[in-house]
Amino acid sequence: MKIKMLAGFSGNDFSVSPEEETDRFSDAEAIRMIEAGYAVPAEEAKVEKAAKKPAPEKRG
Repeated sequence: MKIKMLAGFSGNDFSVSPEEETDRFSDAEAIRMIEAGYAVPAEEAKVEKAAKKPAPEKRG
């Protein structure tokens, strides 16, 4: 299961950073991390955000 990390941590043979997408962990481990709040499913993490243009600056 591919997950997107919300927190960074490391072990003896790995290191993950916040915002990193990985499928390094087994499904059971990935589910535990999601339930604990350390990660979200990678599909859920891809949310498009609309950006509003700033209003033109008025001086004078």
